[in-house]
Amino acid sequence: MWIGGGSGSGKSTVARRLAEQGGMRLYSTDEAMSRHADRMCPAQAPLLAAFRTMDMDQRWCQRSPEQMLETFHWFAGEGFGLIVEDLLALPREPVIVEGFRLLPRLVAPLSAAGRSVWLLATPEFRRKAFATRGSLWQIANRTSNPELALSNLLERDRLFTNQLTTEVETRGLRAVEVDVELTTEELMTRVRQALE
Repeated sequence: MWIGGGSGSGKSTVARRLAEQGGMRLYSTDEAMSRHADRMCPAQAPLLAAFRTMDMDQRWCQRSPEQMLETFHWFAGEGFGLIVEDLLALPREPVIVEGFRLLPRLVAPLSAAGRSVWLLATPEFRRKAFATRGSLWQIANRTSNPELALSNLLERDRLFTNQLTTEVETRGLRAVEVDVELTTEELMTRVRQALE
């Protein structure tokens, strides 16, 4: 099962609970990011190589949210092959794969019908989720202009969610909108229904 979506949409919480309830293995693409980044050379991941040369202000203050979206290596699918490689190396048992790196255009050819869903959070939900877990300012506070950096990051993530929405709709895939009114139990129910 594949659970994708933007940052702060509840993917990790939902995937962890589904894995526990169903006795399944959980594979988090976030947890593999640094390992995957270390394995890729600049020729394999040019966007990652460029990102690594930037300081925090260049990454989050000196570029528009649109530029951030277009050039962010994980949003472009760099390293997706390493996710597949990891999954093929796992024992043959049910697994839930979760993370924002699961782009619909890359997952769709690998997923059986009804075995994938994308969580599409509203900006309000995403901001509340980051604030609740204490990570809202984590990146922004490492720049010279935290307010601008945070604004840019939130807008970039909104644009990414819009991009995911378009990809999901174009391919006829399943999605769940996640807003501040939705409880965790309601979200779990909707995800289960989407995966049936």
